[in-house]
Amino acid sequence: MKLLVLGGTEFVGRAVADDALARGWDVTVLHRGHHPPPAGVTALHGDRTAPDGLAALAGGEWDVVVDTWRAAPSAVRDSARLLAGRAGHYAYVSSRSVYAFPTPAGGAEDAALVDGSPDAGPVEYPQAKRGGELAAEAAFGGRALLARAGLILGPGENVGRLPWWLDRMARGGRVLAPGPPGLSVQYIDARDLAAWTLDASVRGLGGAYNLVGRPGETTMGDLLETCAKVTGSGAELRWSDPRRIVDAGIEPWTDLPVWVPPGELHDTMHRGDVTKAFAAGLRIRPLTETVADTWEWLRRRRAQGLAEGGPIREDLSRCGLDPDTEARFLRGE
Repeated sequence: MKLLVLGGTEFVGRAVADDALARGWDVTVLHRGHHPPPAGVTALHGDRTAPDGLAALAGGEWDVVVDTWRAAPSAVRDSARLLAGRAGHYAYVSSRSVYAFPTPAGGAEDAALVDGSPDAGPVEYPQAKRGGELAAEAAFGGRALLARAGLILGPGENVGRLPWWLDRMARGGRVLAPGPPGLSVQYIDARDLAAWTLDASVRGLGGAYNLVGRPGETTMGDLLETCAKVTGSGAELRWSDPRRIVDAGIEPWTDLPVWVPPGELHDTMHRGDVTKAFAAGLRIRPLTETVADTWEWLRRRRAQGLAEGGPIREDLSRCGLDPDTEARFLRGE
């Protein structure tokens, strides 16, 4: 199989390239040159925001294209149009953020969507991903696969959510644990997302699929207790009431990554229906493996003299709660 990854040097794109290489595929990546590509790929350079950013793709044919673009939908439009006659399948890594808020618990792929345009320039993330979906479908029709991923974790994470929790646990002491511990968390390991996307593309699947674990299969308690165990720090989890946390001005999702309190936002993010994807072969590796592998990746970075935590995407700032704020909260101030 011949694969083209638009990106391919960071997190999900790199997981796709690594998985394809392990299968013995012929892999080409188009990237801007900001990060080294995986060994063994054919590396092409191009900036999709530039007028001639796709010049390196003027020739060539591929069985599968995987596109992880997260910004202006017009870049997906241009890529998909250029490749429509020279590629068999176009897999666009989208997001469950394309669903209109609030999405009720149990929402499936037919839930209401935000508006989007394939011709749009820079727009908000939900509209960008929806516009990218429309662009892929306009060029490839039924040969377009829309991989609507939820929370993505795993080694190489460049958002900083699981790395922050691991680093916090590694410091030990009393840790603010946002409750309740039985609160559902839906996520997918980037490597499982990559494997399913390639498998589905080979099978010729098209249309939208929600890609996260089953609701209720993993909880905040599972996640934080596993982080504490893997780091071996003896961190002491202090479970706290969601209302008290919010009233203290501590922001869900950003100050306390992954966590959102019970309610509409939690139903939207962590209680979606994934029946269709599991019927199509989705497999989620054990939480312990995702957490342990991410911790090992972070430790290797430190051994190489790199800063604490993983690399952070250029359009994001680091997430996580300020230590002084956490300490004051735990003292009851």
